[in-house]
This record gives sequence, structure tokens and C-alpha cells, in this order.
Amino acid sequence: MPTAHSPAAPNEPSSPNGPASPNGPASPNGLTSPYPLRGPAAAYDDLLARVLPEAREQRVWTPSDGPMPSLFVSHGAPFTLDDPQWLAELHDWARSMPKPRAIVVVSAHWEHAPAAMSGAAAGTPLHYDFSGFHPRYKTLPYATPDATGLARRLTGVLGRTPVHEFTDRGLDHGAFIPLMAMYPAADVPVVQLSMPGLDPTALLRLGARLRPLRDEGVLVLGSGFMTHSFDVFHEPELAAHTTAFDAWAVDALGRGDADALADYRDKAPGAAVAHPTADHFVPLLLTVGAADDPASAVSAIDRMVMGNSTRSVRLT
Repeated sequence: MPTAHSPAAPNEPSSPNGPASPNGPASPNGLTSPYPLRGPAAAYDDLLARVLPEAREQRVWTPSDGPMPSLFVSHGAPFTLDDPQWLAELHDWARSMPKPRAIVVVSAHWEHAPAAMSGAAAGTPLHYDFSGFHPRYKTLPYATPDATGLARRLTGVLGRTPVHEFTDRGLDHGAFIPLMAMYPAADVPVVQLSMPGLDPTALLRLGARLRPLRDEGVLVLGSGFMTHSFDVFHEPELAAHTTAFDAWAVDALGRGDADALADYRDKAPGAAVAHPTADHFVPLLLTVGAADDPASAVSAIDRMVMGNSTRSVRLT
């Protein structure tokens, strides 16, 4: 039976209730934005004002560039749009490589078996899969171009069985939040592919099937969170576990040890705290599977935010 899943991001409250805070709205568990709020998404507004003209002119990939990389991004939640440093890091990272001809993204927030695609038509409405935030976060647009050609190509690389397209399902926040910073002109065709399950080895295999797309200028993007602990918000001493897990992941990536990464539950220190559920870690396995060299990981972002690692990596 097909399954659908949309877990919460680590800084994503589920309800608007709770006391007000100078740093933003609070959820019932006391979680608030760690960023001073001049207004919801004000940092994103600043980014657009600063970079939009140059973003439109970014050089587009050509075959002489060689394959596009595969990326893993720790995507955050709407609060990311209030963090000028995180937004700048994501944007600068995207500027360090050619603009892709298209993007395939697999997010922690969509599990559906068998693998399915989001709507590929231009301007498919976003899937605002969060609550408890200022209403403005659900009005921010990210209207990407027609991606029907990419959808057809995806069906080709994934096998003879047609991949179902949910024509009315747009990108979820695990996809559009980082892309709003990375490609703010919204001028790159994007298709979101569901995770067919949470088995790390299956995600490795799925990434390998997407690998040929990189030779065509397609960016393969796994979107999750290097650590994804809610408990650390209330027990800061648990950051020792998320930090240990992050250091272990860096070492395993550096060795290209895909088997260890797939067996993270048994191999990684602090795994039970860092990832009480698998959904935000296994997109990393997709990224590793899509790479030619699993030992090629380079960290572009490696900050700890609210006790969790925002590490984001590039593989070739």
C-alpha cells in the first residue's frame, strides 16, 4: 500500500499557541525562533534585494563543466528565512557552481511508495507542510518553470514502470526553503521525488539510479538535517550526542564508507538522540549514492543551530 509521510523539521512547531517572544512566536513546547525577528522572512527579503539581479545572470551549466555534483542540505524550516547567515551560506554555495539545467530533490518530508513525483507544470502551488508560524510564510512564492521534460527523463532513469505524478502536489518546505536561498530567481525547473521508504540501502540505490542525470546538468539534492533532535532544545547537555554524531558522519563521509552510513543506527555515537527517526538522515544516503566518488564530500555549511548540526555537503 502506498504510504505518505511528512515529519516535522527540528525548528518547526506544530501549533501557533504559546507565549510571544522577542525572537518570534512560541510553540506549546516553548520552542521559538533563535533569530531576532524584524518581521517574518525579513532576512529573505534582504537577500532578494541584494542578489536577485546577479542570480538571474548566473552562468548555466554546459557539458564542458563535467557532471553536476550531488548535494545534501540541512534544510531548516521557515525560521531559516529569518537567518541572514544561513541564507547567505546557501546562496554563496549555489553560486560556487554553475546554475543547473534542472534539479531533482528528495526531501525528508515526503515518503511515498513506490517513488512518485511532484507536479511538474510551471507554477505548481507549493505544499506548505507546516503550521504554527506567521501567516506570511505561507504566502511566499517560489514558482519554478515547467519541468515536464525532467519528469519524463526521471521516468526513463527509474525504470520501465511509469512514475506517478501528483500533479497538484508542489514542492514541500524541505525542497523550497533551501532552494529559495540557493536559486532565488526561481528560474530552474525542479521536480521533487518521494522517498519510497526509509531503508538507507534503498536510498543509496535510488541515488545510483539518478547518477546519470548529473552528466546532463541536473543537480541531485538530498534534503534533510545532519542531526534532527527535538530533545536537545529542552536538554542542552544532549548537544554532546548531536556533536558526536556529526563528527562521526564527517569521518564516515571522508572515508567514503557508505556501508557505515547505512548502518548508522548501530555504528554512530548518539544516533538515538541525533535521529530518533530516520527521515532526516536517509536523504544523505541518496546524495552519496548519486556521487561518482563517495569519499569526495566537502562541507559547505557546518554550524550548530539550536543544538543541531546544519552540516551540508557536496559530493562529486
